[in-house]
Amino acid sequence: MAAKKDKKLTPMMAQYMAMRRSLPDDVVLFFRLGDFYEMFFEDAQRAASTLNIALTKRHDVPMCGFPYHAAQGYIAKLVRAGIRVAIGEQTSTPVQGQLVEREISQIISAGTVDDINLLDGARHNYLASICCIGKRYGLACADHSTGEFTVSEFSDKMQLEDELKRLSPSEIIIPDDQISQLGDVAHCMPYDGYAYIPEQAQHQLKEQFKVQSFDGFGCSEMTAATSAAGAILHYLIYQLRRSCDHLLKLSVRDNNEFVMIDSASQNNLDLVESRSGKKHTLLHALDRTATPMGARKLRDWILHPLRDLESIVARQDLIAAFLEQPYLLNQCRDSLKQIRDIERTTGRLSQGSGSPRDLQSLGLSLAQIPTLKEDLQAVASSTPLANQLLANIHNFDDLVELLERALVDEPPAKLTDGGIIRDGYCPPLDEFRSASRDGKQWIARLQESERKRSGIDSLKIKFNNVFGYFIEVTKAKAEFVPDDYLRKQTMANAERFITPGLKEVESKVLGAEERSKQLEAEEFSKLRAQIAKHLDELQQTADALASLDVLLGLAETAQLFQHSRPILDESRKLSILEGRHPVLEQTLVDEKFVPNDTLLNHEDSRLVILTGPNMAGKSTYIRQVALITLIAQIGAYVPAESAHIGLVDRIFCRVGASDDISRGQSTFMVEMNETSLIINNATNKSLVILDEIGRGTATFDGLSIAWSVAEHLHDTLESRTLFATHYHELTDLANTRKAVENYNVAVREWNDEIIFLRKILPGSADKSYGIQVAKLAGLPDSIVNRAKDILSHLEMNSSKPEAKGKPKAKNTKATMPESNSPQMDLFG
Repeated sequence: MAAKKDKKLTPMMAQYMAMRRSLPDDVVLFFRLGDFYEMFFEDAQRAASTLNIALTKRHDVPMCGFPYHAAQGYIAKLVRAGIRVAIGEQTSTPVQGQLVEREISQIISAGTVDDINLLDGARHNYLASICCIGKRYGLACADHSTGEFTVSEFSDKMQLEDELKRLSPSEIIIPDDQISQLGDVAHCMPYDGYAYIPEQAQHQLKEQFKVQSFDGFGCSEMTAATSAAGAILHYLIYQLRRSCDHLLKLSVRDNNEFVMIDSASQNNLDLVESRSGKKHTLLHALDRTATPMGARKLRDWILHPLRDLESIVARQDLIAAFLEQPYLLNQCRDSLKQIRDIERTTGRLSQGSGSPRDLQSLGLSLAQIPTLKEDLQAVASSTPLANQLLANIHNFDDLVELLERALVDEPPAKLTDGGIIRDGYCPPLDEFRSASRDGKQWIARLQESERKRSGIDSLKIKFNNVFGYFIEVTKAKAEFVPDDYLRKQTMANAERFITPGLKEVESKVLGAEERSKQLEAEEFSKLRAQIAKHLDELQQTADALASLDVLLGLAETAQLFQHSRPILDESRKLSILEGRHPVLEQTLVDEKFVPNDTLLNHEDSRLVILTGPNMAGKSTYIRQVALITLIAQIGAYVPAESAHIGLVDRIFCRVGASDDISRGQSTFMVEMNETSLIINNATNKSLVILDEIGRGTATFDGLSIAWSVAEHLHDTLESRTLFATHYHELTDLANTRKAVENYNVAVREWNDEIIFLRKILPGSADKSYGIQVAKLAGLPDSIVNRAKDILSHLEMNSSKPEAKGKPKAKNTKATMPESNSPQMDLFG
């Protein structure tokens, strides 16, 4: 820090330096000075460039600042830039001549933001913690804004990275002594390895949850996971100085309960993110939720499809019950639209940071619950899940009545603005308010009487924080003031006076105002304390409402787009009639989506070789099958006439071509890595989607790899597989393997152009129409025509097998069609 010696500093700067020394070096300190937050030294230099605000100097000390009421916007900018922010707040009332007391109220990091204006309501804001113990990787995730706290363990690092891709934490901490093992994980920050020691971490957890063992949480044998979880608490409490009172339980996320989808497959299927934008994701296609809680829950369900048949059918049953009663469906959705984000509102209130409007929002939301439960009761007899949700949605009639009675109809945004508590709720507060109002009215009357007594029409009674109330008279009228006026201050154009009577009333007015504000703050704190008493029930209710919201939204989607209820079982069948791509059917503008059938079963057809031109729809079709399967296993209806799906344990999707420059991996290396992941992890219950295996290398190399991979999937793994390819030679597999079937995408040729019919038909394609597609892309006619000549010659030569033992010509140029270009031709 740039300050040389504390003894040369002013008391205020010495206070600042003491606070700064207590913080990690990478934290920027917002130091409250009256109506401003100020930053000094290196903090100022760092913040000024990031926030694009002016950097100034005073006594050679770099400094910058901004009004305190604008802090949230500046905090958001710094946090997005990966900078943590410490709030140095004033904790005592400013008194002239005395140093104001200050302390660090909290440190805000990317994973602990809880201001609703800085968060995306549709996704969780996770703080993650990772550690490796033995051969196990432990992961803990806490959403500080909602109180969700989960743990899981993995046997290898790739599984861990796949889960991190699903959860997308905003901040990740790792032990500082495991940087070499875990340091390549995105967004990771080293933290004190002491916090990860199993004994220390588990002690931290037991203190938090007031338990003697973790048997009740189901993680007593998960040493790596509990070590990561204990470190999160240590980080939140001791470094970030945050309250964790709302973290009430630890939930185990058992990955065996969910369909595993690796990070590459998540990207290739555009589940929740897409390079084409949010509208082109499965999440956007299915999201008809009415609350932020429901939106977050749907995202989680899409990334974690179920493998338990009973749970899937329970979700289907509830969707079916509402589809049979459309009026009830609409009525429940209307009630949910009146409910705000109970999870995050409760989280803020329980941590002491909630506003008066948070209290009002919570009360209005909870008031909708009785009507919603009554509607849900109407389907409870036919759906077990409805009964389960009803048991977890609690009534809060007393709390709603209390908030209605205590809060004004339109409370202010901030506690300091006053006017929060309704008149009649607190008699002592009413008395102080009355005294304050009466005193101000007396002062107004005094101003009129003093104008008449003195004959000075411009006389005014004013107020400021330094002198309190005073009488102000212009200098031109100063000679007319009464003799009992006591001069208090001389201004350039006016004189200020006081009188004993004015000071007496002032003490009553200001005393009443101050006590009124204090009492109102006390009453507000009592209301927040009442919320804290119901914290567990509120979190249970919020979670159940989120699940209900998702299911009602899925029912709405099924209703709008004619989705059907799929049959699911433990077989290895995959039968889809008139299946549609769930995203494209909603976003296609230029043409109508063409539905297609799919039939895979273990014995007769478990590997489909799909051929056809580029742009004909092969990739769309195979991904469509994967998405329909995934949708079915979250318990939703699917975009198809009908579907019969044997449960899958994993979904793999390898499509397209891309490199990974950051890891020094070529396009082909990335392709082989993804293929290797599939081969090493797929089972006979997996669904495998492959597009263009082997295209990143030489033709014969690629064809050989693709052929061998296809044989392995059919013979050894016996996975249900859709294999799209331009290697037409692969279609010969159907002649040697009983469960291989050939399909192609139908096209029509007309005037040397192709028309895509988008229909999947039995049989193989005889060519890929690459030159026609190149022409559609806009390649010049000269190139297209030359390509046709070359293709014709290549096809002619390939039909003339060389005589055995006959050597190839060293120069093949003479056998190619002539080129008019002066440059060496393709084979020269």
